[in-house]
Amino acid sequence: MSSPIWGRRAVFGYLRHITGGLARHAALVDCLTEYCRRHELTLGGVLTDRDATVAIRSAAFVGLVDALQLPDTYGALVPALSHLGPKGIGAERRRQITATSTRLLVVRSFKPTRDSEPSPGTSAGLQPRGDT
Repeated sequence: MSSPIWGRRAVFGYLRHITGGLARHAALVDCLTEYCRRHELTLGGVLTDRDATVAIRSAAFVGLVDALQLPDTYGALVPALSHLGPKGIGAERRRQITATSTRLLVVRSFKPTRDSEPSPGTSAGLQPRGDT
């Protein structure tokens, strides 16, 4: 499915960034941007929650769900599932994303150990998760 608006499949990023400074936030956005570049996706925007209190319907998450309902939107992109919140809240947020009929894409760090190697075709620094 190609998005006529952006020319490629559009995704929207979501971050929970409560600790760390602007450099950390920029690094997280760069991670999402690089994932999109490698997977021929268009990053339509990044919504960020900065409040330490976790509510299922935070302003940034509501914005994400609204963006996912735009025509031709492919999905939501997070650096790790932990960005969706603690276990119960994260599960509900995953359900809400799924209810939009879009995909949830997860980029997570992969730190090889002596017993594991990245799978063929996977970057040493990133491991894609989800339908791409």
